[in-house]
Amino acid sequence: MNHRNLQRNEVLREQLAAEYVLGTLKGGARRRFEQWIEIDATLAQAVTRWQSTLHPLAELSSSVQPPASVWAGIERRLNLAALRMAPVQAAISGRLRDSLNFWRGLGLGASAVAMLLVFVLATRAPVVDAPAVSYVAALSGENAQAAVVVTADAVRRTLMVRVIGDSAVTADKVLQLWALPKQGAPRSLGLLAANGAVTLAMPGDVTPGSTPLLAVSLEQKGGSPNPNGPTGPILYKGALVQI
Repeated sequence: MNHRNLQRNEVLREQLAAEYVLGTLKGGARRRFEQWIEIDATLAQAVTRWQSTLHPLAELSSSVQPPASVWAGIERRLNLAALRMAPVQAAISGRLRDSLNFWRGLGLGASAVAMLLVFVLATRAPVVDAPAVSYVAALSGENAQAAVVVTADAVRRTLMVRVIGDSAVTADKVLQLWALPKQGAPRSLGLLAANGAVTLAMPGDVTPGSTPLLAVSLEQKGGSPNPNGPTGPILYKGALVQI
């Protein structure tokens, strides 16, 4: 891949910009991409757009309760048992002059525990009952603002679709989600709620490799009568990216 190819390929440009913002673009590829951002205004705009449109994903995050083994591991790494015994030993030995040093050390230990706990909670895998996000797409309209966020769980084969903008869908209309494959006709993935979230079944062959783009159309109530594609206007579209 080179910069010239990236300039000609909109889908690849959007995918790499999304991976860069998500942090999944690493190593030499990331450093090379950062160099291109400095000289390519279109690429820089794509990165800025993804930075703003991926923020709504935080709304889909749920709190995670770490298991007891996490805290036990923190205690072992920081030797907290020894720190707790220090004041007892100081009192028994009568060396009260060491107490100041102990409390200083305990303060440093507590700070280290706090920082380590934040790191563990941020990187810990989700609990079993929480969905595992495999793919994500932020669909936007002409104003480049994210209006629909799609997260895919490749294990459970489900799509969580959240309409985060004001779609202003009238009672006789409905939003419909489409997979746009590299080859073949668009495939309907289901109807959406005008506002809020819905869970849809995820076909096994819908992946970023086979289906680089998702789109949302405005259809008559009940959905598009054409099984091979939308009949109404396309309101939002966006790249499906692997996490």
